[in-house]
Amino acid sequence: MGVRTLDRALVFEDPDGTPILYDAGRTVRGPDDPRLGRIDAVLLTHVHADHLGDAIQPSENAGTCASPVFSRKLTPGSNTVNIVVGKKSRLIVGAEMTEYFALKVKEAGGQAVQVQLLRFGAQTTVGDVTISGVTAAHTNGLEPMFLHKDQAEALESNGLTACVGPAGGYVLQFSHGLVAYLSGDTGVIADQHLVVRRLDNASLMVLNIGGTFTAGPTEAAFVANELVRPRAVIASHANEAATQDGKLRAGMKTEAFRMATHAPVYLPLGGRTMEFDASGACVAGC
Repeated sequence: MGVRTLDRALVFEDPDGTPILYDAGRTVRGPDDPRLGRIDAVLLTHVHADHLGDAIQPSENAGTCASPVFSRKLTPGSNTVNIVVGKKSRLIVGAEMTEYFALKVKEAGGQAVQVQLLRFGAQTTVGDVTISGVTAAHTNGLEPMFLHKDQAEALESNGLTACVGPAGGYVLQFSHGLVAYLSGDTGVIADQHLVVRRLDNASLMVLNIGGTFTAGPTEAAFVANELVRPRAVIASHANEAATQDGKLRAGMKTEAFRMATHAPVYLPLGGRTMEFDASGACVAGC
């Protein structure tokens, strides 16, 4: 399977077996998606529909890589909430998102205590994984379609979204020593050097590179080469069908990013598991 337009989700598994889902988005087909298995925690960087999940595919690989079909609508619920409830997992969010998601999780049949606040600079643990909240330069407006009818109509008629505080990212420290930076949607920010590199010493980076909504390939390469300097990078959120038959396509933004980045750049191919050692070197599935 290749890298498709609007692919977002990644699952990280600690050597102790703890599985963590990052930004479920639309391409994970709910809690019953056989690719998921057990999920102990879900990380959400912000509430935009492509990360929260307003809809999902009706079946595996519906549509094409360039134009996937997301015809199963979930709003005013979301894919993220459905997964949290279905998997009985924790939902970790920042900013002012906890009260909203506590209500949504309860409405979907879960418990409010499943939702946990993690603001910038704070830490929590899931199994043997330590998770820190870090900043991102991005907006975080909740679209009316995720709200109840009256509130949705009031916002939509005025062209507004609901403010739930700033977007964010995460740093994960795994039990064998690997430190991974999950950027979320962001531009170039000083915290990528001051916090992610100097304080957290991240050796693996998942970086959103698509441009328009995030840093583009050139800016993202600057983040990798000059600010974070990881041992390895996973390119994400390119908003393109970046591969064909599992191989990187020429002339794509993902190719431009790989060519401009000093560290090895890996593609998050569906169905492929990559293993990284404590230093950030990819040792299997590369």
